[in-house]
Amino acid sequence: MASPSSPAGATGAVTAGMRGASWTAERLHRPFDTRPCPLATEDGQRVLGFLFSRGGEKGVVFVMHPREMVVTHYLVPDLLDAGWACWVQGPRSVGNDLRLEHELALHDVAAGMRHLRSLGFATIVQLGNSGGAGLFAFYNQQAMLDGERRLRHTPAGRPTKLESANLPVADGLVFLSPHPGQGALLMSGIDPSVTDEADPFSCDPALDPFDAKNGFRRPPESSRYAPEFVARYRAAQRERVARIDRIALDLVARRRDARQRLKEAPSRRDKLVASHQPVFTVWRTDADLRSWDTSLDPSDRTVGTLWGADPAASNLGSVGFGRVVTPESWLSTWSGLQSRASMALCAPSVQQPVLLVEYSGDNAVFPADIDAIEAAIGSPHKQRVTVRGNHHGMALAEGEPSGQAVAGEHVTRWLTENFG
Repeated sequence: MASPSSPAGATGAVTAGMRGASWTAERLHRPFDTRPCPLATEDGQRVLGFLFSRGGEKGVVFVMHPREMVVTHYLVPDLLDAGWACWVQGPRSVGNDLRLEHELALHDVAAGMRHLRSLGFATIVQLGNSGGAGLFAFYNQQAMLDGERRLRHTPAGRPTKLESANLPVADGLVFLSPHPGQGALLMSGIDPSVTDEADPFSCDPALDPFDAKNGFRRPPESSRYAPEFVARYRAAQRERVARIDRIALDLVARRRDARQRLKEAPSRRDKLVASHQPVFTVWRTDADLRSWDTSLDPSDRTVGTLWGADPAASNLGSVGFGRVVTPESWLSTWSGLQSRASMALCAPSVQQPVLLVEYSGDNAVFPADIDAIEAAIGSPHKQRVTVRGNHHGMALAEGEPSGQAVAGEHVTRWLTENFG
C-alpha cells in the first residue's frame, strides 16, 4: 500500500497538467492511500483495480469503464473528501475493442464487486461514466436475475457462464454523462453514405452528411439539415448497421461450421478456418447529424464531436468508436441492433436509488438521450441534475466554474442523502 505524505505524492504519475476526465493535483486536498489489487474473474481472466481510501470508510464507490482504465477519474478526490472510499477498476482488455464482449465484461465487474464485499464495505455504489453507465446497467440487469434467467450466450454464440456466476448486487448507481449504450451511440454516429465496407471512400452523395447540398456548413458554423434528409439518414444508418451485422454473423458462422466439420472429418483447411480470428475495420463512425447541426436536439454544445470539429479527420482517422473489431465484439458491443448492453434494455431493471447527471454542453450525449434514459430507469428513487460542462465536465467558457467540481458536489450530496 502506498502512503503518500502529500497530495503530490498521492498522485504518482498524475500531474497538474493532465486534462479531460482525469483529476489534477490541486484538487487533492489531503493525503490518501492507494492499494493496487489484481483480481481473477470466474471465467479465468485477470483484471486490475485500485482502492483509494483514507481509512475507516464504510461505503465505497466503484468506478469502471468497459474499454478504459479510468484510474485518475476526476471524482476520486471529491469522493474521498466526502468520506467514501473509491475503487477504480480496469477491464480485461484496456483500450481495445477487439476483445470487448459485454457479456464477458460482466465477469470483470463481478470480480470487483466480490472483492469489495470481502473487504467489508457495507455500501457499494456503482458510478458509470459515459460508456460505464451501460456496462453497470447491464451488470445490474443480469445480477438481479436468477442464474437460470441470465443470458447464456453472447450475440455471436459464445457461452457467457453467467448462469453460474456470483454477481453481487450494488446498493445504488450513479450515471454520469451516460450515453444510451455503445451500440446505440454508434447507431446515431455511423455514416450511412458508405456504400462499400471494403472502401472507406465509397459514398452515396444523397446521404453524404458533409456535402453542402445536404445542408452541411463548415464549422464553427452550424449545419442545417432538412427534416426529410434527417429521416432518410436515420433509416440508412440502421441499414448500414444491419449490413455490418450480416458480415459479422457470416464470419462467425464460417468459423462455427468449420469447427463442426473438424469433429466429423478433420481437414487442414477447416483447421485453418476454425483457428482464424477475423478482424475488420469499420470506417466513418463519427457522423451524428446532431454534432454538426446544433439546432437538432439543442443544448449548450458547440459544433463538433469528441474527436474535434474536422469531420474528415474524425470520420476517417485511426481513432474512433468501433474502429477495429472482431465479429464477436462488433455484435456484442457496437451493433445497435444486436448489443444487449443498452440503457433502453437494461435501465428498467434498476430498482436501487439512482442519480443521473447530464452535462449541458455534451457533444456525445444529447438531451433526448438523457430524457430517454431517465424515462427507462425503473427505480422510483431517481434524481436528475444538469450541470454546465462538456462531456468530461470541463467548463464551457472562460471564467466559469468547473463542471467536474459541480458534478462532484451533486454526487457527494446525493450519497449523503441516500446512504448517510
